[in-house]
Amino acid sequence: MCLMDSIYILGIESSCDDTSAAVIKDGVLLSNVTASQAVHEAYGGVVPELASRAHQQNIVPVVDQALKKAGVEREQLSAIAFTRGPGLMGSLHVGVSFAKGLAASLGIPMIDVNHLQGHVLAHFIKDNPDEVHQPTFPFLCLLVSGGNSQIVLVRSYKDMQVVGQTIDDAAGECIDKCSKVMGMGYPGGPIIDRLARQGNPKAYQFSRPSIKGYDYSFSGLKTSFLYSLRDWLKGDPDFIEHHKEDLAASLEYTVIDILMKKLRQASKDLKIKQVAVAGGVSANTGLRNAFQDHAKRYGWTIFIPKFSYTTDNAAMIAITGYFKYLEKDFCPMELPAFSRVTV
Repeated sequence: MCLMDSIYILGIESSCDDTSAAVIKDGVLLSNVTASQAVHEAYGGVVPELASRAHQQNIVPVVDQALKKAGVEREQLSAIAFTRGPGLMGSLHVGVSFAKGLAASLGIPMIDVNHLQGHVLAHFIKDNPDEVHQPTFPFLCLLVSGGNSQIVLVRSYKDMQVVGQTIDDAAGECIDKCSKVMGMGYPGGPIIDRLARQGNPKAYQFSRPSIKGYDYSFSGLKTSFLYSLRDWLKGDPDFIEHHKEDLAASLEYTVIDILMKKLRQASKDLKIKQVAVAGGVSANTGLRNAFQDHAKRYGWTIFIPKFSYTTDNAAMIAITGYFKYLEKDFCPMELPAFSRVTV
């Protein structure tokens, strides 16, 4: 490849229950295709074996669609970026194995991507070459999802430090479990978000953690919610149905207040006012509103991802792969997937 050739990166994401493929050309997104798995709704959570089987069915057509939508032939690809972890091992193996096979057949490099770093770098995805609203280094990123709640200090594309994280449950996990206790279904995040818009966030108070530093804890809140609900149901068996909007609003308010309090402290101590949010919970309306409020009150420059980049997607894997490609940061064919790690 000569220096003037464009760089085409195929990104593959298969860490949980979404099979996704994306193509990026010189940092600009050409396509982003995702196949979701509705089969898990009946079980109230992701079933690993079912997830890996669905990935096997989806990955070939998803990659094919991504290439066709991008108008790119396989032979034009410069490298293949794939989610190496963290995630479900069975799901990851499908994506990793496919990436290895395709890269070997084309004779192009492989680039392994940390799924969590991908969420952070989703803020650098460009839908067109002239897009300029991106963070400058250093910035803070609140990474919140069903499995992670972290405050990440981002010094560069490849230099990230977790300065605070949950010591037990993640914020999204807490919301999902409380939704399940209320009988509202799975996934709980969108359900609680919708109900909360109609409720009073100050209607009920729940236990808040007392954790030093920038770390989080949500297990106490989850337990407080469960015990409070149990007591209220003794007096009124239909309590949830009568008060579901207020319950959802109060739960959401408490989670967001806990998240933002630590983030405010980190911003103040580290003297950083460029603040981003990423991960599945960043789609929550209340959290987005809290970021807008903090921008006005504290002079933050905020970065909120498009809804299509909040959930697991291959565009964030492809853009991370693009930056690593510029550094010639490739990985060997034998590199295995991993299930757990921080950024």
